[in-house]
Amino acid sequence: MNNPEIISPPVPATSTKTSMGSKINRWLENHWLLGFNSAWGIFVILPWLAPIFMAMGLTWPGRAVYFVYSFFCHQLPERSWFLFGPQFSYTQAQIAAAWGRTLPEISNELVRRQFIGTVDMGWKVAWSDRMIGMYMSIFIFGLLYAVLRELGYRIPGMPWWLFFLFILPMALDGTTHLINDALRLQFRQTNDWAAWLTFHAFSPQFYADDMFGSLNSLLRLVTGILFGFGVVGFLWPIMESEFSPLPE
Repeated sequence: MNNPEIISPPVPATSTKTSMGSKINRWLENHWLLGFNSAWGIFVILPWLAPIFMAMGLTWPGRAVYFVYSFFCHQLPERSWFLFGPQFSYTQAQIAAAWGRTLPEISNELVRRQFIGTVDMGWKVAWSDRMIGMYMSIFIFGLLYAVLRELGYRIPGMPWWLFFLFILPMALDGTTHLINDALRLQFRQTNDWAAWLTFHAFSPQFYADDMFGSLNSLLRLVTGILFGFGVVGFLWPIMESEFSPLPE
């Protein structure tokens, strides 16, 4: 008696898809830091292209970058850096004069943020100085984390209370600026409190306004860098443990 031919059941069509999905998941788990640093690098570098586009006469690409990043940053010109001009930053009075307007006319932040620069002044970066401190530091410390990991160093996780201490300065600085701007106060414009605390050790120009190198600009930059360091130091080791490579 002949045995009937045994026919193997067809391989489910989903097996190939499952295999491909596993390969993608494995790549992401093995290369999560490369993927994040690459994507974040594009995100933080694009705002620097806006003034480059404007200086090259590529108006539409430049304005497109300003528009897209206006959803991520207020882009107030007095708190932004300018490229391709005689100064790195400008006061509100200088901005009003270059714009052909008066200070009362640009007192509204929604109006003032529309100013992107001129041929004579240069063009602003589509990040404010605080965003540069925050976002660029996350990118730079993320790259440093990747280099140390490649060298075989194990980065210990940062305790939550230390992370809190790193983000607290920016929270305080940002909140006081928000209150000052919302209520149209002057305590973060004149910074008389800081002059009193430091016994007027610096020039009046250092304490007032938002020019690059002033107290306000340095506080926004430094607290942003501390924030970025805290984010990388706290979250990256956690993600490292979550996306640890799968065994081959």
